[in-house]
Amino acid sequence: MECKDIERVLHRLIDSELPPAIKSDAEAHVAGCAPCGPLVAAEQQWREAVRRDGTYYTAPEAVRRSIEAMARRQSLSRARSAWPGWRVAASLLVAVGLTSAVTAYVATPSSTALMEDQVVASHVRSLQMDHITDVASSDEHTVKPWFHGKLDYALPVEDYTAEGFPLIGGRLEYLDHQNVAALVYRRARHPINVFVFPHDAADSAPQFTVDHGYNMWRWTKGGMAFWAVSDVNNSDLAKLVELLREQKRDGTPDQ
Repeated sequence: MECKDIERVLHRLIDSELPPAIKSDAEAHVAGCAPCGPLVAAEQQWREAVRRDGTYYTAPEAVRRSIEAMARRQSLSRARSAWPGWRVAASLLVAVGLTSAVTAYVATPSSTALMEDQVVASHVRSLQMDHITDVASSDEHTVKPWFHGKLDYALPVEDYTAEGFPLIGGRLEYLDHQNVAALVYRRARHPINVFVFPHDAADSAPQFTVDHGYNMWRWTKGGMAFWAVSDVNNSDLAKLVELLREQKRDGTPDQ
């Protein structure tokens, strides 16, 4: 089995849906393959994060009242009261109804939480697989044209070597069911991934979070969403965020 075969069966391998013989071959390949091992580990980490961070909500008051009304409508008549098993059946009916109602309100993780997991997984994968760039250059006039034809949007690119954040290149990523750009900067020995893609939300101030030990900032501006992630200290990452926010949509600084 080769690396390309692992990519085709990755999800079925993690979900234990492969036939035993193919599963055995896949696991043997992954165990001895430097690129495929981290790829499978990152995918497993992402899925575990989704399951772990799912948010649960209590059923609304209206649902509770509806269940109580249903129970009252099923109140025992005198004839039914004579049947000893009716009380048990009524209790089971209410319990099943309540369980179904609560289950209906178990919410999946928010779109922001899912995007956070994808961004972190992409960042980790780029480090583990030693694939931080597809195009390696500190020249924005080299990096920006490389994305032409690979993305359906214009990309703002700026080098910040003078400010201590040299551009080292870019690569193509796949997040939220679309191709997106990853611009890669460096602070000392720390790579910083900045994911950029179109977004229809209004401009928003940067919001900070920490996910699996990685500092992360996200914001929207000029019809674009930006996600910056790194293990660099947060004060340095915040400086790069401000530099990026000062860009105009075409990549030139605001006046």
